[in-house]
Formats: sequence, structure tokens, C-alpha cells
Amino acid sequence: MPLHQYVYFALTSNSTTAQEITAWLGIEPDETTVRGSRRTGPPTLPASHRWKIVCRDPGLRVDEQIARILDRLRPHTDRIAEVAARLSAEEEEGGAAVLEVVRYFNDDDAPQVAAASDQSDLFGWHLDHDVLGFLAATGAALDIDEYDMTSE
Repeated sequence: MPLHQYVYFALTSNSTTAQEITAWLGIEPDETTVRGSRRTGPPTLPASHRWKIVCRDPGLRVDEQIARILDRLRPHTDRIAEVAARLSAEEEEGGAAVLEVVRYFNDDDAPQVAAASDQSDLFGWHLDHDVLGFLAATGAALDIDEYDMTSE
């Protein structure tokens, strides 16, 4: 079964830009989005600003992708927690920090994994105590999106 998956950690705000988040943290993001309109007509624009550290490396389990992200973020845990708390206080909805897991099953357009790798090894994953500790310290939610891309 073709599988495409990636993970990112994001700080999100309706009013604070990704550029401001970068200045507060002193960490350059891998990706950003700029808040736009919530309207449904084209073009669809993000409903909030988003600062992201991303791992899209194919052939890794989700927990391995998370480990790569947290290796980059752990030295800044206290600062991330401070910024996340500041952003949460600004927002009516709260929850400014998230660790997002995105998985597409039966994705024929998925990047091809090296032949030596068995894709069935990519389905299982876990969160260890260190990951849960980082999420708790930063006030981050865990959001998992899984999509079946079967054409039927």
C-alpha cells in the first residue's frame, strides 16, 4: 500500500505573524503561511499565520520524523513554551502549538521509498516519554490526520 506521510510542529496565531514568531524564537522556520480570508471561494487562503518546522523525509516512520523535528526544537523548549503561551493568550480559541502528523494511504503519487525499505515498517509508530514531555512543556496538542486516497 503506497504511503506518504510527514510531520510538523507549528505555532499558530490569528494576529502574530510567522515573521514575528521567528524574531521571538530566534529560529528560522522551514515553512510559513500567512493569514488570509476564511471564505470558501478561490483562492483559499490560510485562516491563521503559521510558523512550522517540518520533516518530509520519505522512508521514515512517524516517530522517526518526530525525532528529527524535536532534535532541532528541544534546545529551545523553554523559549517555545513561552511563545506558545503568549500566542495562546492572544487567541480566543487558544491552542497555539501543535505537533501535526499527516498520512496519506493508497497514495499512488507518494514519493517512492528506496527498494531496500519495507513500507509496511512505516505503519506503526509510538510516542515516547521524551516526546510527550516536550508536548506538555510547550502546551502543544497532537493532531493526526489520516486520509485514504483510494480512488473509489
